[in-house]
Amino acid sequence: MTTQFNYQSAVSRNIGWVTEAEQALLATKKIAIAGLGGVGGEHLMTLTRLGLTQFHISDFDEFDVHNFNRQIGATMDSIDQPKLDTLEKMTLSINPEAQIKTFPIGVNQDNVDAFLDDVDVYVDSLDFFAIEARELVFRKCADKGIPVITTGPIGFGVAMLCFMPGSMDFDEYFGFSKCHSKQEKLLKFMVGLTPALLQRDYLVDPSRADFAAEKGPSVIMGVKLCAGVNATNVLKILLNRGDIICAPHGLHFDAYKNKLVKTWCPFGNDGLLQRIKYQIAKRVVLSN
Repeated sequence: MTTQFNYQSAVSRNIGWVTEAEQALLATKKIAIAGLGGVGGEHLMTLTRLGLTQFHISDFDEFDVHNFNRQIGATMDSIDQPKLDTLEKMTLSINPEAQIKTFPIGVNQDNVDAFLDDVDVYVDSLDFFAIEARELVFRKCADKGIPVITTGPIGFGVAMLCFMPGSMDFDEYFGFSKCHSKQEKLLKFMVGLTPALLQRDYLVDPSRADFAAEKGPSVIMGVKLCAGVNATNVLKILLNRGDIICAPHGLHFDAYKNKLVKTWCPFGNDGLLQRIKYQIAKRVVLSN
């Protein structure tokens, strides 16, 4: 006997933490996710199980063995397969009625408007080093009044920033427009996302954070934490309930350090402490 998919039954265990009317509202909302590697795949799966049904997703990469430690779509069966196709199939295997528009060449100047068309929340899941694409999408979201959530798997924890319409925007916070190089933007993104620096004293092999090679360590625990923090904030934004921590405030939870810090950078990366952290980070990166 073949079991037929039923949306109400599939999401029935959500009810209680959300009302039936709120669950129905979630099903009408559209989420854009750029990047389907570590955090992106987890975001898509988590939001699908939460009952979101409409997605714009982008990625141009394929799975490889080195993705196995943290990426939900990486298996022996998906090696050399497009991440986009794999995650789309996984989504439809959870909800066959999901509406998914795919962007297989990633997001660029030519398709960013289509990628963000009628989107309610943008979930930033781009690779840490894809700073040009991130800047492009963040700027478009600011222009269109689309909320942005970015969660970074930092060590054994998660750092979260949210940019809401009417609050401090991404460039005010990060200061990308004042940068003169990609490396400067990457460093400012790092110190802006993690101003608490909870992870700073347990990176056992700093040489593995190689800015020149555009590679860095990442573990599954941070990725899983990202998905939970992101989905909760997506829910709060879409249902207009609960406090939203938005820039210049942020959140950093580190499960290894047993610490939660609510960060506050009222002047973004232009603040004195942030400028000092930037100079320290710059010396560390240049010394590797």
